[in-house]
Amino acid sequence: MQVSSLNEVKIYSLSCGKSLPEWLSDRKKRALQKKDVDVRRRIELIQDFEMPTVCTTIKVSKDGQYILATGTYKPRVRCYDTYQLSLKFERCLDSEVVTFETLSDDYSKIVFLHNDRYIEFHSQSGFYYKTRIPKFGRDFSYHYPSCDLYFVGASSEVYRLNLEQGRYLNPLQTDAAENNVCDINSVHGLFATGTIEGRVECWDPRTRGRVGVLDCALSSVTADSEINSLPTISALKFNGALTMAVGTSTGQGKIFTSLEPEHDLNDVCLYPSSGMLLTANEAPKMGIYYIPVLGPAPRWCSFLDNLTEELEENPESTVYDDYKFVTKKDLENLGLTHLIGSPFLRAYMHGFFMDIRLYHKVKLMLNPFAYEEYRKDKIRQKIEETRAQRVQLKKLPKVNKELALKLIEEEEEKQKSTWKKKVKSLPNILTDDRFKVMFENPDFQVDEESEEFRLLNPLVSKISEKRKKKLRLLEQQELHGKEEEEEPEGKPSDAESSESSDDEKDWVAEVRKQRRLLQQEEKVKRQEQLREDQQTVLKPQFYEIKAGEEFRSFKDSATKQKLMNKTLEDRLKLEAKNGTLSVSDTTVGSKQLTFTLKKSEQQKKQQEAEKLHRQERKAVRRSAGHLRSRPRRGRPFH
Repeated sequence: MQVSSLNEVKIYSLSCGKSLPEWLSDRKKRALQKKDVDVRRRIELIQDFEMPTVCTTIKVSKDGQYILATGTYKPRVRCYDTYQLSLKFERCLDSEVVTFETLSDDYSKIVFLHNDRYIEFHSQSGFYYKTRIPKFGRDFSYHYPSCDLYFVGASSEVYRLNLEQGRYLNPLQTDAAENNVCDINSVHGLFATGTIEGRVECWDPRTRGRVGVLDCALSSVTADSEINSLPTISALKFNGALTMAVGTSTGQGKIFTSLEPEHDLNDVCLYPSSGMLLTANEAPKMGIYYIPVLGPAPRWCSFLDNLTEELEENPESTVYDDYKFVTKKDLENLGLTHLIGSPFLRAYMHGFFMDIRLYHKVKLMLNPFAYEEYRKDKIRQKIEETRAQRVQLKKLPKVNKELALKLIEEEEEKQKSTWKKKVKSLPNILTDDRFKVMFENPDFQVDEESEEFRLLNPLVSKISEKRKKKLRLLEQQELHGKEEEEEPEGKPSDAESSESSDDEKDWVAEVRKQRRLLQQEEKVKRQEQLREDQQTVLKPQFYEIKAGEEFRSFKDSATKQKLMNKTLEDRLKLEAKNGTLSVSDTTVGSKQLTFTLKKSEQQKKQQEAEKLHRQERKAVRRSAGHLRSRPRRGRPFH
């Protein structure tokens, strides 16, 4: 991928590089990719995006899915599917195509204007109909409300072909000898045509009358412009309801950027709503350019945005990095006007390109102290960068002031130390946006009275003291020119270990002291709470009994409350023990729980009365049966 830049606008050429023949096998293509660097670095955005010899015109369908291009030889049209990134179909034609237009959103309806005055209509299946216009055509536009095709060419008349009626209508008579281009505004339907005299005529299709004329050639020619011929209108395009762009054959207008391909251009097409340009060249390969300033990459090749961003992060040499663009005034200041016309200067637009080494050499000869000035500027920039990295706080923050002051002191000590080059620089919390809330939000305030802080504070303070001692020791070694492994004079190696052990003992004693203080404070709090409870006078509390319930005692409610506080497992065990719950195994290996609902006191009394009644009835039946079964006493029967 080749990168060029002009007027600070980067242009990425996606079609540069060598094209491989179709008849090469995959094995030979892989071998070429290994050997040739240009073949390996090329980007094949769309497969077989080329013509046999020359490409004449190129356009994009309205839905953005298909790219259609015409070329030779033989005359043909090729349709590429952007969703598949490959060729969809190819159709051969009878003659070369001047221009074409898609009447539908996709490729199902296409109109071709040939160089032999024929107009050819194609449907989705292929060729549909062919007709002829009186004079050679150069451009045409389609008016959707009336279904009219407007053709302009080597005539003063604008021919109209109605596709609904299938016949020619009365032409529009212009004041020009010939017309080059035309366009129809999609908002209000105004028809405009560009003439060879450099004028733009606007017509209303409803009344078929001319509504205005713009003389662009007269307004484009100024006293400073150098032209050899009369500017003719070569390009015309509407943008919205009130904007129109006009291009002239002499190139008047403000230049945004420019392309300089290896071969001549026949047609240029901008992919809708993107920064991608498609070009038809006097070469087999069609050009694809991506300009991020114009817009994002199309949806079907969105990876180009990430690719260009990576290239901008790691910039490589562009096409014009080895050359310097200078104007004629710059050459006069450098005293190089005598080189105009020589191989050292290459004419380009309003100036020249010259070798960057020659430019720097001449610049150094004119100003021998330029290098010293450049060196001083670089040193000044480095000093300003180091100053920007320092902590620049005019006042302490509202939250965690002590922590901020501690960080500032540590940063100052690092900057003052002479051995800071050997220490790896770490990001500062005060200047880091990720920790900014810690010094603004009161919720992040460090509670120094908490138990965690009081137990951890001896450790933190001891670590900071060790760090300060180590810093001082290293500074002393730097001042005396000793190595880091060498021991200080007059102090044995055991002294350092004994010092560290003493520090640990002090830290342990401090932690124990803090823990005793915390225990004493907790004891005092408990005593104060107990004293307050004793002084508190208990007041009677009243409870309301719900309707339908009987009050027995507070013991039942307390038992019920204790039962509710227990876990589900404990409650199930208690229910199983009381007989209100039974657990059994089923045939499929799972557990089955059977609950027995508890009964109220009234239900229990009713059941007891019913039970007593049943017992009494049984006793009565038993006594009655006994009387019937006993024999009667009387006189014997004779």
